[in-house]
Amino acid sequence: MKLSADLLAFAGRLGYSFQSPELVRRALTHSSISAATRPDNQRLEFLGDRVLGLVMAEALLAADPGATEGQLAPRFNALVRKETCADVARALGLGDVLKLGRSEMMSGGRRKEALLGDAMEAVIAAVYHDGGFDAARRVVLRVWGARIAAVQDDARDAKTSLQEWAQARGLPPPLYTAIGRDGPDHQPIFTVEVRLGNGAVERARAGTKRAAEQAGAKALLARLEAGDD
Repeated sequence: MKLSADLLAFAGRLGYSFQSPELVRRALTHSSISAATRPDNQRLEFLGDRVLGLVMAEALLAADPGATEGQLAPRFNALVRKETCADVARALGLGDVLKLGRSEMMSGGRRKEALLGDAMEAVIAAVYHDGGFDAARRVVLRVWGARIAAVQDDARDAKTSLQEWAQARGLPPPLYTAIGRDGPDHQPIFTVEVRLGNGAVERARAGTKRAAEQAGAKALLARLEAGDD
């Protein structure tokens, strides 16, 4: 069976032509709508995570032959984490072609970070099964694009860095407090306050508590390192 127009358009954005259309259909099928005749993408997601990891490990080693394992590890983590996979998925419009059950669809599943990230990994595995590792590598490097070149600046975990900043000055660990939540249940926005023992404080808003904490820590750290506090 040939791909539908929306899946053909998605494959075009992905930059890959599937020989086996069933693979990409499965990669885009969430467990909320799966059945015996319509398997979900969980097994593909498991494999795609490993394929993505190998591609990124190779790319990072090639990009910086002199880097140590300690320098490479945070860059690797930044490129393969679920948030990055979801960001790539959003750029490709993956959510628009994701096959979901009614309840998941009604709760905003097409925008959920975990579902998008898992499906993106499943798509990578679909390409791997369809065309082999070289094809999967080409697709990953293409759709991750500039994120790979920019990863050195983005790799530093803001919460860890802020805690190290505090410890170096004899301060207790930063305190993160969720102070607000608004928006619809299927797409909430969280507000988090980050406070240090020296009185420095910052607030941030994001779609998950974790993302809000990271954004708040990053903003506060930038201000501290600029010498404003």
